[in-house]
Amino acid sequence: MAGRRRGPFIAGNWKMNLGLHEARDLARKVVDAEPELRECTTVLIPPFTALETVRGTVAGSAVALGAQNLYWEDAGAFTGEVSAPMLRDAGCAYVLVGHSERRQLFGETDGTVNRKAKAALKAGLVPIVCVGEVLAERDAGRTLERIDEQLARGLESVSGQDLERVVVAYEPVWAIGTGRTASPGQAQEVQAHIRDRIRKSYGNGTADCAIILYGGSVKPANSYPLFKENDIDGFLVGGASLSGLSFLGIAREALRAYGEEK
Repeated sequence: MAGRRRGPFIAGNWKMNLGLHEARDLARKVVDAEPELRECTTVLIPPFTALETVRGTVAGSAVALGAQNLYWEDAGAFTGEVSAPMLRDAGCAYVLVGHSERRQLFGETDGTVNRKAKAALKAGLVPIVCVGEVLAERDAGRTLERIDEQLARGLESVSGQDLERVVVAYEPVWAIGTGRTASPGQAQEVQAHIRDRIRKSYGNGTADCAIILYGGSVKPANSYPLFKENDIDGFLVGGASLSGLSFLGIAREALRAYGEEK
């Protein structure tokens, strides 16, 4: 990629953590830091129960709200599910699709990822489509093959115009919550491959503007060298997003790397 299109994209996935008071306090810390994050796209992704609380806390700021999951139908007899229009109504601008925990623990497939991504786009949400290999696939040398499968099936029938509203997040499953992180070189190899696949399918313009995140035990100590890689546009942060100190530390390190590129 010849140059960055924008500042870092930093999304915090809180997973199944934080009550309402904790969610409000953490969101307030991020909002209070907004002046120094003005070149970042910052997204907070709380559990469903805290969406309204976080929405009220970030209101009037540039901090965006996201959800952790959705169902592909707009409405109906789907007990326990939440639709894309409901998330829009709740103030969400983004939604995670196909996170590895959804794939590994709840049986999501590339096909369901595709249906969810298209439902999100239809409702005007930006899907953050997650891809990544398990350790056995990496050890077998199948990482890029598995990424190709996930992209081809997960983005099937998504138009070039719609793809410009999609964020892709590469999360090596073996690095999520394990304390292990892909080296900058390992991450860059896959991120560059993802951009190349987008280029082959959608053209140079779409590929050059695509936002491709890295996720997997990201912390302040490793975010600077990761963001220095050309094809890493930001981070999908898990455990480190539960602390204002560490989440903002990641953003500051990415901004430091970004500032050196100008």
